[in-house]
Amino acid sequence: MNKEVEYISRRYNIWHPGEYYYKMAFSFVPNLTSYQHKDEKRRPCMIVVPGGGYRAVAPTEGEIVALEFWRRGYNAFVLTYTTNFLYNAPLHKQALQDISRAVCFIRRNDEEFHIIRDQIVVCGFSAGAHLCGSLGVHFADVIDRNIEYQNISNRPDAAILAYPVITATGRYGHEESFDALIGFDPSKEASCEESCSEKAAYGEEIDYFSLEKHVSQATPPCFVWQTVTDDDVPVENSIVFAQALRNNGIKFALHLFSSGVHGLSLANEQWRNGECGRPYTLEQAFMLADKVKSGEITDIHIPLSDVDEFCTDRDNFARRMTKDGICNREVAVWPELADQFMQSLFA
Repeated sequence: MNKEVEYISRRYNIWHPGEYYYKMAFSFVPNLTSYQHKDEKRRPCMIVVPGGGYRAVAPTEGEIVALEFWRRGYNAFVLTYTTNFLYNAPLHKQALQDISRAVCFIRRNDEEFHIIRDQIVVCGFSAGAHLCGSLGVHFADVIDRNIEYQNISNRPDAAILAYPVITATGRYGHEESFDALIGFDPSKEASCEESCSEKAAYGEEIDYFSLEKHVSQATPPCFVWQTVTDDDVPVENSIVFAQALRNNGIKFALHLFSSGVHGLSLANEQWRNGECGRPYTLEQAFMLADKVKSGEITDIHIPLSDVDEFCTDRDNFARRMTKDGICNREVAVWPELADQFMQSLFA
């Protein structure tokens, strides 16, 4: 795939030494991988945020998507953010801080990246879409401690949310994502007398990360798409978020496709064949899997078979993820629709 295009690609750690700490990070630092045009023309920016249930950052929704928008004239980036692979260190707001810093990092270096400062789009998938949506509704809450970034806006100018996790409440919530993000529901593990404060804090976070409850007139425009038959994240997630956008007068587009499974990415033959690019987004998960296998980490809350999956044939990980996939021509039009929506915003 890389031989067919000519672009500049570099990795940038978004946190400076001493700024970032996460219990299960070890040597991992959240980062951006760039896909820039070689000319110096100022272009809109697309930050691609893959999903993975807040447990990993899926390579099937990373480089392949960035290059799709690179071909459409964007300078693109893939964000590899903090995840909770072993369910042993809830993220809380760490991933939100990662994406906030990523937007500020790119905006601060707009001349180097040749991007238009007020045309920064975040494009997320599944839990990655929840992360993009979290920034869209909570950007004002995130305060960067580094003075270099405090006067730089972290608000994206638009968002693409693909089969998004949105609500943390009710029967439409994607429980696995919120277990990784917030931690396990304490009401299922202890009596109220033992952990009333813990339950209250958990309830506050559940409400905070139910994004449909926090849309405001400051939320950026959104392009939302999903398949009606999504068997992992119910389509009602997209619908309730679109309704909240409508109620607050936010410009949005909602595309519901008639059929297709969860995790379709570009839904084309390239995706179907597992030709998704380098699996660098799995850096943290691969590292943690190795530490479990070596015995360095014993506190895990996932089956060892899940760990084994991340220790086998890593170069072909994306191909293994899509081996049962079927390209979907109806869904595969979404990048064109999203691009047209962005052009309407930035005209």
